[in-house]
Amino acid sequence: MATGAYPDLFAELLGRDSAETRGKIAHAWAQLFEGDSASERVYYPAGGDMGYVEDIANGDVRTEGMSYGMMIAVQLDRRDVFDRIWRWARTHMRFGAGPHAGYFAWHCTPRGDVIDSTAASDGEEWFATALCIAASRWSDGAPAYEAGARDILHAMLHKDSDPGRGSVTNMFDGAAKLVVFVPARGANMFTDPSYQLPHFYELWARHAPEDAPFWHAAAESSRVLLRRSADEHTGLSPDYAAFDGTPLGGRGGAHGDFRFDAWRVAMNLGMDWVWCRTAPWEQEQADRMLAFFRSQGVDAYVNEFTLDGKPLGADHSTGLVAANAVAALAATVDWRRDFVRALWEANVPRGRYRYYDGMLYMLALLEVSGNFRAYETQGEGGAR
Repeated sequence: MATGAYPDLFAELLGRDSAETRGKIAHAWAQLFEGDSASERVYYPAGGDMGYVEDIANGDVRTEGMSYGMMIAVQLDRRDVFDRIWRWARTHMRFGAGPHAGYFAWHCTPRGDVIDSTAASDGEEWFATALCIAASRWSDGAPAYEAGARDILHAMLHKDSDPGRGSVTNMFDGAAKLVVFVPARGANMFTDPSYQLPHFYELWARHAPEDAPFWHAAAESSRVLLRRSADEHTGLSPDYAAFDGTPLGGRGGAHGDFRFDAWRVAMNLGMDWVWCRTAPWEQEQADRMLAFFRSQGVDAYVNEFTLDGKPLGADHSTGLVAANAVAALAATVDWRRDFVRALWEANVPRGRYRYYDGMLYMLALLEVSGNFRAYETQGEGGAR
């Protein structure tokens, strides 16, 4: 951690030059962060010094989207937007006291009213990592960003030692060394494969050295979970899984299938390979998964399946197109180029469902172009 090498598949596989790619990323940013309020943007300034990312279809603000917005901003060196989003999250979502202290309410209204005080583990994972990167990239703000990251990482791992925590638990299971679905009794007994971010945990070990052995162990456990939970033939992962990788049915059995959360597993495989390059099986799994989607038609596959490959709908989604292009970073097959091309040719999402599709699209542009960096090694613009 970290390799310090960030391949640009748009250049390598499609022959696109850096100016074209910069233009595509700038266009996506302009639409999703600065575009028309009714049909294009998902980021909205609020007050004099804050801003939020809205899930347009549901009319709420989620830690998922807020942390994605911060990550996109730090990767693009947009500290103004990063600070606005972080300030809104701290003001409206973070609990300073009580059982949830140190955690963030997973969704609020755009006015900042808490809808549900429960935390969603992926939001804290992305918040912490965006702050670690900001501390490396923006030296004059490093102490504050570093402190913010360390506060989150401490809460995630040490909530169980707090006598006033009630039913609130750690975000990582101490025995399995895996992130839990929700840090609350009952919902902390299983995980979500798309929450497995081993490359993030390796980064955390540098920023929270007192817990470094756990974070390194969590990275290895996370990789094992990613491998075990994927179908051996299709490479598809479920939305939810037991700690041993067994798919879970959830409500009505739906979350044992490959659905919207599970799209992101492809991104996690691709980026763990780029940042860490310690698990060669990730290449095999990426090849297997992309082979399945190729069999369904690269430009036509639907967005939900049973794990053994039976379609569960008829929609073709830009978010999944984006995620699969990131898997090409780990894949070895020649035709991975087709998935990168599909992302290049996709339009920036608009309309009611632009939030999730748009965030994955924006992240994928950065990841596939080599512009999603750990900023932890010499030559990355923020050596530690």
